[in-house]
Amino acid sequence: MRPDIYLIYLLLRLFGLLPLRWLQAVGAGLGLLALKQHGRMARDTAVNLSIARPDLGEPTRAALVREALMESGKSFTEIVKIWGAGAERALGLVREVRGEALFDAALASGKGVIIAAPHLGCWELLNYWLCRKTPMAILYRPPRIAAVEPLLRKVRGALAPEQVRAEGAGVRPLYKRLASGGTVGILPDQKPRSGEGEWAPFFGREATTMVLLPRLAARTGSIVLFAFAERVPRGEGYCIHFLPAPEGLTDADLSRACTALNRGVENCVNLAFAQYQWHYKRYTGGKQPSPYDH
Repeated sequence: MRPDIYLIYLLLRLFGLLPLRWLQAVGAGLGLLALKQHGRMARDTAVNLSIARPDLGEPTRAALVREALMESGKSFTEIVKIWGAGAERALGLVREVRGEALFDAALASGKGVIIAAPHLGCWELLNYWLCRKTPMAILYRPPRIAAVEPLLRKVRGALAPEQVRAEGAGVRPLYKRLASGGTVGILPDQKPRSGEGEWAPFFGREATTMVLLPRLAARTGSIVLFAFAERVPRGEGYCIHFLPAPEGLTDADLSRACTALNRGVENCVNLAFAQYQWHYKRYTGGKQPSPYDH
């Protein structure tokens, strides 16, 4: 590990001693600063929420934009606690697990399990929880700075999932793991590369949607569950949720399958609406003008 990356690791361990509520308070403050500066993050959040919640009046939607930016800020600073405290101590922040019986039954079936984990709440803590229950592989895109990968392996420790690159033949290990009854984690709302996705509605507007997850599920017969780790108020910890996949996710018609996939994401988001990563540009592509052209 490079000396500068090791220094970051030591700083994470140090600041990981701080209470979660302090770190989340700092994050909420950063979100408010982003709102005040009206930068790209704030503008994109406002655009997405105007699409997702057109029924709201301007004052109500403005309050929701504010809350969403505060939650986005928390997602940046709470990672100091999740990574810095170590996996086992971080898991002590889990206060409740809803739908755990769904996950246990899926594991026991031996059919393979696909965990669809949207950009919602604290997905890094969810990874820890899942990896403590069963070995798991996750589909990921390599960080832009290659030296960060050793840092991720260091902070995750024994509860690190197998990382499978989201490119070409890199996904073959996912098929093998599922075929043998294993568990795979995928971000279902990850925007696919150009030409690799399908258009499907997401909160009322067409969005490019990945086809890999429906294809994996259909070809392997694996059970798909949606999951996320919701922040509970006042920095007191997290509640992990498991939800069943909507009907139609393995439909041979990819348009229908991707519509079901997005519906599953929506079902999760509606349980913790402001905690979704609303600054993520889901509504871009060649089929329609980008709403983010400010």
